[in-house]
Amino acid sequence: MRIRDRLGLSKRQQRQLSRGMQLTLFGLLFIALERREPALLVTVGVGLSVTFLPAILERDHEIPMDAGLTLWITAAAFLHTIGVVGVPGTGESLYGAIPIYDNVTHALSASVVAGAGYAAVRAVDEHSDGIHLPPRFMFVFILVFVVAFGVIWEILEFSIAEVAGALGSETTGFTQHGLDDTLLDLVFDALGGVIVAIWGTAHLTAVSDAVWERLRGVDS
Repeated sequence: MRIRDRLGLSKRQQRQLSRGMQLTLFGLLFIALERREPALLVTVGVGLSVTFLPAILERDHEIPMDAGLTLWITAAAFLHTIGVVGVPGTGESLYGAIPIYDNVTHALSASVVAGAGYAAVRAVDEHSDGIHLPPRFMFVFILVFVVAFGVIWEILEFSIAEVAGALGSETTGFTQHGLDDTLLDLVFDALGGVIVAIWGTAHLTAVSDAVWERLRGVDS
């Protein structure tokens, strides 16, 4: 049984949640403009743009993105963005106010990254006669893939914070708190990868098939 079925959410409710998150992020654009913080404006703009990615993939590339997958990607972008913005009027981000918030967003974002890697590799594995990837290898690949991406993200996060600091700007959502914090982020990145490795087949089979059709179309 799919996770969203266990939660009892209908497709209509999932679409409504996704749309509500999009509208909230759109409203946050005005908060960023009111605060006159370029870094915050970019963060909200990127987060809002990501929420439109499922529709673009389905429309332009014929990748099936059902309501559950759309909600999954939208929630990852939404939680990170709202974490940076925080509660209006308090001056504090959710990342700073709720210690576990950073861990949750890392695990969720990492699961989206792992899902993309899983769908692409499984497409090649399932539909190419010359390639066979054992289930154990697939599991290890997803973990290595998502942790490697996590390391790249931590380097990018550090670089953004350093540049912003040099320019006298604040980047709450990109703040690091030492080596222990970075290692904990990578642990939760790996957790997101494990979730996809275990339940990816139930959620991403149709996506993998569509990715293979696109790859075959490019080669032909």
